[in-house]
Amino acid sequence: MKFTDGYWHMRPGITPHFPIQVHEVAVEPDALTVYAATKRLNTRGDTLNLPLLTVRYSSPMDDIIRVTITHHQGRRAKQPAFELLPQPAPAITIHDDAQAATLTSGRLSVRVEKAGDWRIEFKDGDQVITSSGWRGMGMIDAPQERYMHEQLALGVGECVYGLGERFTPFVRNGQVV
Repeated sequence: MKFTDGYWHMRPGITPHFPIQVHEVAVEPDALTVYAATKRLNTRGDTLNLPLLTVRYSSPMDDIIRVTITHHQGRRAKQPAFELLPQPAPAITIHDDAQAATLTSGRLSVRVEKAGDWRIEFKDGDQVITSSGWRGMGMIDAPQERYMHEQLALGVGECVYGLGERFTPFVRNGQVV
């Protein structure tokens, strides 16, 4: 779904909520959860009537980082449900300090800037693979539904392939997945 008319102008009836800054970080044994405020927080009163996005980073296996973006996550479980066999947990490292929080799985890591503006970087060792900055991630309220979106920075000539079985072009650049 296209939410904008051009680059800056939102279509009528569309209300975007983009993370502006990290509000809080929760470190779990197997995941890093970031609570993102959609407005600058200067006082406690700024948290009233404010959507808060929850971004959870985990790793199902080495060199893979799972990203889950939610708002009001709770809901009734769909039936039927099948329990998956337990998989061996990958060795992950989580580092949290005043500047940033980082989850590393194998050579791949995700770094969330805690100080300053919203910014996420995915790295292979010390090299930045892609990033998500201002207005890159968000929740979109449309007249009939709510959507979550993520835009990742790509360099010139880089392509995105695959992402599951879909009967559309193989190269996914510029497509909604």
